[in-house]
Amino acid sequence: VVWLGGDHSITLSILRAHFAREGRPLAVLHFDAHCDTWTDHFGEPSGHGTWVAEAVEEGLMHADACVQIGIRSAAEPAARNFIPDRGGRLFSARDLRGKDGVAGLADVVAATRETLARHGADTPVYLSFDIDALDPAFAPGTGTPEPGGLMSSQALTLLEELCVLPLNWVGMDCVEVAPAYDHAELTS
Repeated sequence: VVWLGGDHSITLSILRAHFAREGRPLAVLHFDAHCDTWTDHFGEPSGHGTWVAEAVEEGLMHADACVQIGIRSAAEPAARNFIPDRGGRLFSARDLRGKDGVAGLADVVAATRETLARHGADTPVYLSFDIDALDPAFAPGTGTPEPGGLMSSQALTLLEELCVLPLNWVGMDCVEVAPAYDHAELTS
């Protein structure tokens, strides 16, 4: 199933459904400008900035089989390092600067594949793509734009290369598109 639309808080419910169906935790590939590992969302216990922490806490996903790509927003160290501190991988947008094409991104693809398959090749893998992973020059239609993001070509290369690998993909979402901010429908 591919989920389109909504803010990133929808991913937690989707992961709960996949966990119930699969009967085991998932590996997660998370494209985003934000780590989404906050303990609260502006005083609320749950929101689009907390879903990763909640999913790990609930045992829905393996933190050490999670890869975050494109992270670049300011965050306190505990939130920013939440996944790496638990054995997962984080490739910031800064880490990816100057890398493009199959050859340029080969190390990222290899490390991502290795991390996602850490609990076995048959581990269910979920892809969550927050549109703000892309630089606002490529996807301005989002409520939380952050400069310095991924180029469209980087995102497409990563997705294309990871799709040909023998991973057990079970679903994905594409979230945080905000049509009201989408100049000339570039994001859509």
